Amino acid sequence: MALAIFDLDNTLIAGDSDHRWGEFACAEGLVDPTGHAEANYRFLREYQAGTLNIDDYLEFALRPIKGMSLEAVADLQRRFLADWAEAMILPAAEALLQEHRGQGDTLLIITATNTVVTQPIAERLGVPHLIGCDVEVVNGHFTGRPQGIPSFREGKVQRLAAWLRDRSEQ
Repeated sequence: MALAIFDLDNTLIAGDSDHRWGEFACAEGLVDPTGHAEANYRFLREYQAGTLNIDDYLEFALRPIKGMSLEAVADLQRRFLADWAEAMILPAAEALLQEHRGQGDTLLIITATNTVVTQPIAERLGVPHLIGCDVEVVNGHFTGRPQGIPSFREGKVQRLAAWLRDRSEQ
């Protein structure tokens, strides 16, 4: 049995799920659409240029759910998946995942996108293991802050090493 590790954006899906979530937040009225859309594009350009400050981005990306309950965000996640993310899923990616499943491989997605956005997509793809930027929840409500080491650049390596270490100890 092998470990098959996948990125999410522009790999298993056609596009950037974080950016798409920002568009969704605008369409849902969770944010001021003009200011948020401009910042969303600026952060996307910074990511593509390799100059993104992940802490600044996560503060921005998590702001729309700050103070929301787990249930309210779960409803947003369902709508985002059905109406915005489903169309991004690549048939070739689903076939590749199925091929790995058939070989008995362990499937893992590792992404710099936060888990609010990526967990429903990973579940829809049938990928049981996900490393993404974790989001803080206190008393059943999202704080709007990230939690732990972001899975971005060297953080991906650190998080993967910790995940592998945890699995070997089980």
